Amino acid sequence: MQRTSTTPTGKTTASTRVTSHPNVPAPPRTRQLSEPLATLSPRDRELFVRFGYGSTESVAYSHIHHAFEYWATVTPDAVAVEHGAETITYRELDRRADQLAARLAAAGVRPGDRVALFVRRSIPMVVGLIAALKSGAAYVPQHIDSVPAAQLQHVIQTAETRVILTLTATAERIPAPEGHVVIALDSLAAEPAEGSVRPFTPTTSIQPDDPCYVLFTSGSTGRPNGVVVTHRNICNVLLTSPGDLGIQPGWRVGQILNIAFDMAAWEILGALSHGATLVIRGADIAETMSRVDVIVATPTVLSRIDPDQCHRVKVVAVAGEPCPRPLADTWSTVCSFYNSCGPTETTIVNTMSRHHPAAERLTIGRPTPNNTVYVLDANLRPCPIGTVGEMWAGGDCVSAGYLGNPQLTAERYALDPFLGGGRRMFRTRDLGRWTPDGQLEHFGRTDDQVKVRGFRVELDSVSAILEAVPGCIRAATIKLDDRTLVSFVAPTQVDPGLARMAVSEALPYYCVPETVHTLPELPMTSRGKIDKTALRRLVADHEREATR
Repeated sequence: MQRTSTTPTGKTTASTRVTSHPNVPAPPRTRQLSEPLATLSPRDRELFVRFGYGSTESVAYSHIHHAFEYWATVTPDAVAVEHGAETITYRELDRRADQLAARLAAAGVRPGDRVALFVRRSIPMVVGLIAALKSGAAYVPQHIDSVPAAQLQHVIQTAETRVILTLTATAERIPAPEGHVVIALDSLAAEPAEGSVRPFTPTTSIQPDDPCYVLFTSGSTGRPNGVVVTHRNICNVLLTSPGDLGIQPGWRVGQILNIAFDMAAWEILGALSHGATLVIRGADIAETMSRVDVIVATPTVLSRIDPDQCHRVKVVAVAGEPCPRPLADTWSTVCSFYNSCGPTETTIVNTMSRHHPAAERLTIGRPTPNNTVYVLDANLRPCPIGTVGEMWAGGDCVSAGYLGNPQLTAERYALDPFLGGGRRMFRTRDLGRWTPDGQLEHFGRTDDQVKVRGFRVELDSVSAILEAVPGCIRAATIKLDDRTLVSFVAPTQVDPGLARMAVSEALPYYCVPETVHTLPELPMTSRGKIDKTALRRLVADHEREATR
């Protein structure tokens, strides 16, 4: 239903305002907390709700591109995107996106469809993204330089696309099936506009629970799985605090991550939904970071940047992998630093914590608004407060499931017995526990919990000890066999003997790595995380060399 809503700036605009959330918990006092919490003590029942339920808040827009369109009306001449010497204003970005949305509709794209976005970082990339949303479709992003043709083909088939948006230089590399329309975004931008471009409106209305984007994550079978994220999901994290990161007009937000990574949506849509300028990086990430107010990154990417060179930075948010305490302490002295957690299936992040160097511990905070987090045991029973268990996520963050894979969706998503009403929760496979003051401590992934000599070892716990060694910036630990752990630390100046001793003094003997290798920096995946597959190859190469 269309109604008048007031934006954060006090301006009034017509948009669809979300005033109810199907996954939002009712206020705790009005709910019957009986059987699902029967195993908890009365005190832990109370804390289960107090700690695990985020605040209930309304969201200004039901579709994320409507927030962008508001700023295109209010601040049309502000720079929306900057890439090197090239810029585009909000007005021009909106005009080009409307023009392309009309072309998508002419090619048969309808609300609920999916449009492939196989691109490199560029202003045309952003035009294609916004146009897909305006057409009512979900965009399906891939950074074309970092994936093989076989994966592009898998994405096309699974997403059942009919239109592929790309660039002139990469169009020939697209394995487009017969009947597909391939549009080179940069050549379209060079075409003169035929008269004035009218705002595009889809033939049928777009609903809040319609898909916004589909991201393909690495699957256990080796074939990526497409996660369907809705407009409700993305609006909930980007248009409420702290997920909005305080972004406002005049601020500059870095775009440094792979577009196929969910945190890139935090950068792109987070900037454009708040009237800021998106600054797309070139080859030098550090140079871009030195010119922005907001940085969204993985700890591995951030560890390679000198905060003393980022004089403008106001806010940094990290997620995607456990953050070393020294890294958080360093950055939180120069800006507002958020340590966050959440897999793609829970829409970028569903817990956040602003860290302070004087804090007793580094945590991932509490559930973001309209979301819940439950720490459960293997039988899906709530763990007593302070006990380590697996984190399950509920609320508006829970995505729509895996595209074309109902079996996997059934395995990873389950009915939420705590919220009820047919709502679902998601198994994050992250280990955590509640602190006495209601913060979540993160203990790594369940798949990083291994058996060594018959004992259970959390690999991230070993790496966390290593990252506290003087001079160590980043560390990783892998299991070679049932008796052997090997660790890697960066940079090469770290003393391997001192590092190994630190683990032996802090953890049981079976947690101590057989060897600690030093590297200038740890290898990184295309999505900015530590590449443990590459580390295993290094060990194998070392062993072959030693054998020779």
